[in-house]
Formats: sequence, structure tokens, C-alpha cells
Amino acid sequence: MSRARTYLDANATEPLRPQAREAMLAALEHPGNASSVHAEGRWARDLIEGARDAVAALVGARAANVVFTSGATEAANWALTPMAPDERLYVSAVEHPCVLAAGMFAPDRTTSVPVRDDGVLDLEALRARLEAGGDEGRPVLALMAVNNETGVVQPVAEAAAMVHEFGGRVICDAVQAAGRMPLSLEELGADILFLSSHKLGGPQGAGALVVQSDDGFPKNLLKGGGQEKRRRAGTENLAAIAGFGVAVQEVRHHVSHMERLQELRQRLEQGLRKIEARTLIAGEAAERVANTVLFATPGMAAETLVIAFDLEGVSVSSGSACSSGKVGDSHVLRAMNFAAPSAIRVSLPWNADEQDIDRFLDVWQTIHHRMNLGRAA
Repeated sequence: MSRARTYLDANATEPLRPQAREAMLAALEHPGNASSVHAEGRWARDLIEGARDAVAALVGARAANVVFTSGATEAANWALTPMAPDERLYVSAVEHPCVLAAGMFAPDRTTSVPVRDDGVLDLEALRARLEAGGDEGRPVLALMAVNNETGVVQPVAEAAAMVHEFGGRVICDAVQAAGRMPLSLEELGADILFLSSHKLGGPQGAGALVVQSDDGFPKNLLKGGGQEKRRRAGTENLAAIAGFGVAVQEVRHHVSHMERLQELRQRLEQGLRKIEARTLIAGEAAERVANTVLFATPGMAAETLVIAFDLEGVSVSSGSACSSGKVGDSHVLRAMNFAAPSAIRVSLPWNADEQDIDRFLDVWQTIHHRMNLGRAA
């Protein structure tokens, strides 16, 4: 019998929570369309509105200001829609590719903002760019709450206050923050944020866009029927939304798991340095969420290591952005001047335990020893 696998790639997708799976199965057993007025339709509508209430409570927003989408990429493209002809988009250099693509903003209306070597947005550089672009229109800043590769927490509130000084607005990718740190739309100072269900233990295929004010929605991206209060056309993905809502409830009811993940991360990082004293950890000097470690060891190729771990039954990813299974250079690490082609990301899922950490470290010791022998030969 093959050995059970150890899954440590939660930032790509979290394991589905059992409660979310049960909610999805229950939704699939009912034929109702939430736009129908009969009993089955009303049942479906109640399910969606319950999930909407849960998402709103997670980020401290009004339920009326939550719109469900097919995921974070759709939400990002919708959020990145100019609300005035003269708006200029400012994007941190470490954003997710769905944000770096700039949505509906023209390339000549988009400006990149650098980060420091610890991966944190350079606030002085942001102010300089805002001042330089003062005559070019209203600023819009796209800044993630937590980086998906390094786990570094960004100064969204400070940046938002600065952007608001210039009469601008802020769009926050909160995908990797949800369930891993407290979230408040008001405290972040963001005008729009978006979430992804499968990054907090819900199913793939659902996300949400949340606005601070009633008039904060961009122009509709999808047009057609009157779903989602005429904000987003298309029949709602009832089962995915049901699972999303329950996953959010589980996150809110089990906030103590953040402390447990912090302890597991410390165990992991101590073990990494015991195996290899030269281990580098990206963003180590900055505030990070508890579940993410991106580390590198000189002289080893990331793609080789990911395959080696996989063959040993451990799922991790490289620190590089991936598309269709192809590993490429990481724009995040380039922006941080983190010259490490061997970067490996370990992201702990909500159900991780000490055995997962110890199994990873045992496998890493074996791989490290084997590769060192190969180089010596």
C-alpha cells in the first residue's frame, strides 16, 4: 500500500472542509433556481443570502455590498474597471498575475510601485509616484493584503490613507488573508476587496467582490440577467456558494487555529535551518501570515526539488508563478531582489499538524543529503 501523501500547498488551494462538502451536497440535491419564485427557488435564495451574510460578517461589510463571482480572477478583473475616464492605476510589483494584468485599465494608465527587499510595499515610493502623477487623474491603488508566494502582510491601511489624501480609491486582493488574519474592510481602508472560496477551505468556482460604500461598484463586467441585484449576470453557482458560506463560518468560529499554525511554522523554520544553516527565508524580517514559508537553499533548482518532494509523497510548490503547469521566474522574488532559483513554498493547510511538519523535514533531509552527494560525486 502506498504511503499517505502530505499536502503542503494550501496557498494554491486549501483542502475542502467537511462542513463545506456537506453543504454542497445538500444544495445539489435541490433543483431550485434562486431567481424562481416557487418554494424550491426561495430555498435556493435563502441559501445564497445566508452565505452572503457570512461573507459580509467575515470582512465587516454590509451584506448588500457583497456580490458572488466565479472566483477571485473574475472579481479582480471587475474591480479593476475605471470608474472615471481620468483614473490611473497604481499596482504593487508583487501582485497576483490577475491584478498585474490591470483589468480594464490601459497599459499607459498603469504604474508599478516597488517593494522593499523584505517584500513590503515601499510607501515612500508610492507617495513619490502619487505626487508625480497628480496631474494625470485620480489614483487607484491595487494592493494585496497578503502575498501568495511569501506570506508577507502588506501595509494596506497606511497605503490607503495615502491614496485617499490624493482623492483616490483602493482595491485590495484579500484572497490569501481570509482565514489567516483578522479582516476588516473599514480597518484596511479599502474601497473594494475580493475573496476566493477555495483559499479558505471552500470549493473552487466561487469568489466574492465586496465594496465599502453602496455606490462603490464598478461598471458591470458581465451583462445579461438580473442576478446579484443586477450587479453580476448569470445563474448563481448554488452549490459552490453554499460551500463558500459554510467555509467562511468555520473560519470565523475557529480563529485559534492561527496560533497553532504559527507554532507549526516555527517548528518548520527551525527544522529547515537545522538541516541547512544557509537556508534563506523570503520576507523573514517582515510580518507574515502563519501558514506560509518560502525558503531557498543555494545550489538547488526549484523545479527539481518540487518533483523530488512529489515523488516522496509531499506536495509543495516553487516560489515561482506557474501557468498551465510550467514553472517560470518569479516576479515576486525579482521585485524583492531575492536571487534564489531554488525557492520552495510550503503553505500549511487549515488541518495541518506536527506530523505533517515532521514528515516534510524527514523528506527534505533525505533529498538534501542525496543532492549534496550527487554534487560531490
